Amino acid sequence: MRIIFMGTPDFAAPTLTAIVGAGHEVVAAYTRAPRPAGRGMAERPSPVEVAARRFAIPVLTPRSLRHDEEAIATFRTHEAEAAVVVAYGLILPKPVLDAPELGCLNLHASLLPRWRGAAPIQRAVMAGDRETGICVMRMEEGLDTGPVGLVERVPIGPETNAGELHDRLAALGADAMVRALAALSRHSLHFTPQPAEGATYAAKIGNDEARIDWHRPAGALHDQVRGLSPFPGAFFEADLGKGSERVKVLRARAIEGSGEAGTLLDAEASIACGSGALRLLTVQRAGRGPVSGEDFLRGVRLQPGAKLAPR
Repeated sequence: MRIIFMGTPDFAAPTLTAIVGAGHEVVAAYTRAPRPAGRGMAERPSPVEVAARRFAIPVLTPRSLRHDEEAIATFRTHEAEAAVVVAYGLILPKPVLDAPELGCLNLHASLLPRWRGAAPIQRAVMAGDRETGICVMRMEEGLDTGPVGLVERVPIGPETNAGELHDRLAALGADAMVRALAALSRHSLHFTPQPAEGATYAAKIGNDEARIDWHRPAGALHDQVRGLSPFPGAFFEADLGKGSERVKVLRARAIEGSGEAGTLLDAEASIACGSGALRLLTVQRAGRGPVSGEDFLRGVRLQPGAKLAPR
């Protein structure tokens, strides 16, 4: 089929690669424009743009598709049979949604209607969900409200973090989209409306949501750490001898323990929480590599009884 692909981040690139590998003709790749990144702040193309250029697919980077008649007209000129949308990042107006003959398919990383929105993987882990998955849906004007044509479920292990789940769902979603397109081309992809009940929204992670509040239960903090690892990383602030310093927690474990919230309980980097304790397994200081919690304590010479600046 003639397909327009629309996506931007690492999560989307495997689907583009899989579609090309399945023999579809990708006539255009829409993605976000290059952005400054890294220490030198050089402009860096999106992962989807990198993949598209590898396959000699024309790349388009409009700033918006809403209220832009020229951009909409260009979209129509591709005469695509279908569009595939994976974490594109721009709102698609109705004229764009209606342009492909067979519609626009969206790959979403949750079991809809749970976790509609921008950060479904992180939100599922942070909420302590035991299961998630991917949905292939037909897009409509609402936010992730379209009918679903294909669902794949995966368990979320008690130690699984968002980065690990991201990679698993990206691969699963790529395979699912290839199967969905095959069924769509045969007019055998059947869509089911999403249920009215059970909808939740996965808003982008706010800047303050990564800060660890030691007054919360250890289990909730464990889920926070998993849901924000490796990026942006849950963190706490502590005086390590040169003023307050931010320390990311990349891996942790909820354990039994008691004490004043934010107090270092032992040499194994266990921190008292509102209930229970959180053992720091892997942490990272600014500008340094990840180390074990025990090595971190040895490096900064923190002793049991020290306070890690409870919020």
